[in-house]
Amino acid sequence: MKEKQRILVAPLNWGLGHATRCIPIIKILIEQNFEPILASDGAALALLQKEFPKLNFVNLPSYNITYSSTSIFFKLTMLWQLRHVLKTIKLEHEAVKKIINDYQICAIISDNRFGVVSKNIPCALITHQTTVLSGYTTWISTKINHYYINKFNECWVPDHDKTHNLSGILGHASKPNIPVRYLGPLSRFSKKPENILYDYLLLISGPEPQRTVLEKILLTEFESYHGKVVLVRGVVEAHQTMITVGHIDVYNFLTSADLETKILQSKIIIARPGYTTIMDLAILGKTAFFIPTPGQYEQLYLAKRLEQLNIAPFCNQHHFEIKQLHDIHTYKGFEITPSLLDYDTLFSFFKRK
Repeated sequence: MKEKQRILVAPLNWGLGHATRCIPIIKILIEQNFEPILASDGAALALLQKEFPKLNFVNLPSYNITYSSTSIFFKLTMLWQLRHVLKTIKLEHEAVKKIINDYQICAIISDNRFGVVSKNIPCALITHQTTVLSGYTTWISTKINHYYINKFNECWVPDHDKTHNLSGILGHASKPNIPVRYLGPLSRFSKKPENILYDYLLLISGPEPQRTVLEKILLTEFESYHGKVVLVRGVVEAHQTMITVGHIDVYNFLTSADLETKILQSKIIIARPGYTTIMDLAILGKTAFFIPTPGQYEQLYLAKRLEQLNIAPFCNQHHFEIKQLHDIHTYKGFEITPSLLDYDTLFSFFKRK
């Protein structure tokens, strides 16, 4: 019997979006008789372990990125952590050499982990940011980004190439020197009929301390609301829990199948405009209200763009009040966007070198 080719799949642990958008790729690899070896750290690794308990997992060095508690110091906080980030990239690179040798890896799919790359086997980087927005320093942050992307063989952008794209200038304005492939939106979810049971789903994710700040704001604002509300904290723990805070059902986390059901059963989704969340809601054709993480240029850009397209409104985190949801019916919401992932292209990539 022919031995399965082993593909290393390594998403960044920065919120859960990088891990969740790798789930459909991991599933199709399994269906096509490849053997994915999954590598990450922290909550991202814990989530994948719950989704794929039978696969092999490897811990990678952690970036341990944290955000400032105020948007004013966001850029300074990120710059302060730059030295640690660069050190972690080097540690990743050393770890990958051992992983390739130990597991006989034949190709790599890295989701925004710049150190998970090798010159000896085909390596693809998944990113929706070929342009990295950082205000007046966008040109330098994009140049640094391209420096690391160009170490891979291909760049895979989870978006449509031209019309009806979701990422705007993030995935289209500036491109690295290596080939860029547009995979179409990546989502672990699929549209199916469900009865609406909840008025609002409050979907919280992302690095601390801003994740907790938003959770407190939403719990306070919805305290006096008497409709049906469910809140998912996005905190991956050993066991799934559910408590009731007033009239709000609060989950620490949900598996993919359970979260898909909750989204489909909810009339309106309130969430960060993280790119993976946007892809998920586009695939499911949902109505949303977005609250960007303070200081994060990418999320603010995506939120503004979606409002300009009359898809979804947004507001700054500390300005959120429940009354802002009254006009959400004037926005058209997401039109169902099917995924167009070309698996033949992906599999031919693994046969290179």
